[in-house]
Amino acid sequence: MFSYCTEPSQLESLRWFSCFLTNGVHLKFYTSFGTVLLLLAITAPVALSFGFIGAVASRSHFPPLSFLGKLYTAMVRGIPDIAFFLFFVIALDQGLEWLRHQALCPDWTDPIRQGANFLVCPEAKLPQSSSPQIWHEIYNSAIAIFTFSIVFGAFASNVLFGAMKAVPYAQIETAHAYGMSNRQTFWRILVPQMWVYALPGLSNLWMILIKATPLLFLLGVEDIVYWAREIGGSKTSAYTYPHPDWRIYYFLGLLVFYLVFTRVSEIALSRLTRKLSHGQATLAGEQQRREA
Repeated sequence: MFSYCTEPSQLESLRWFSCFLTNGVHLKFYTSFGTVLLLLAITAPVALSFGFIGAVASRSHFPPLSFLGKLYTAMVRGIPDIAFFLFFVIALDQGLEWLRHQALCPDWTDPIRQGANFLVCPEAKLPQSSSPQIWHEIYNSAIAIFTFSIVFGAFASNVLFGAMKAVPYAQIETAHAYGMSNRQTFWRILVPQMWVYALPGLSNLWMILIKATPLLFLLGVEDIVYWAREIGGSKTSAYTYPHPDWRIYYFLGLLVFYLVFTRVSEIALSRLTRKLSHGQATLAGEQQRREA
């Protein structure tokens, strides 16, 4: 970034650090913080959508649909996250390539499974080897978002299912007595009130999702943990500024980042809980009425 950074070995300490902390690799490290925040901002609503669909399916009176909703929740929650990430990403990637292979290469005669190798025609590879690097990053990020959403959507489904059951049934009966249909009762009575019961569980799930972001590097995403390990290590080809092993300082910085981020999240969630509790027949709602 600076004109005097052409010869790092000839620089004094202050200038050396100014060049070291502003080189291209460090800029990627700083950008990776935005990548993590962006993936969280996308993953959270997608996972919540999966959870809502799973909860609605679980409470359905149609047995096959109820079975599928409960199966999704139980199966994903019962598998360790790392094992699911490693299996599901490979299975999804190979499944997409297999579908493209069937569509684009119908005359292919060689077996796709050859021992431990999975070989499809070059046209079916995702992404194409000739594609720009940005498309490889977008593909890996999309796989990561979908995988995280599947996993945390199962936990959200269980939370939302419990929150729907926590809404007093007398209110459902009152809505029916006023002539509301099942659809109207669901969207006007049940859904608006369930959030206050679901928010404590969803708050914990959000914190777990934040802490799970270091698993992104397993999915091929160059996140903050990846760059902290690469730049902080003494033996790496990621930069031209040799130094001792500084990984402890980089990981200490990540610790501070996650602590600050979770603290800000706690404050925001606390305010949201107070807002949703206004006028509700809950302990928090009763406390607000007493304070007023």
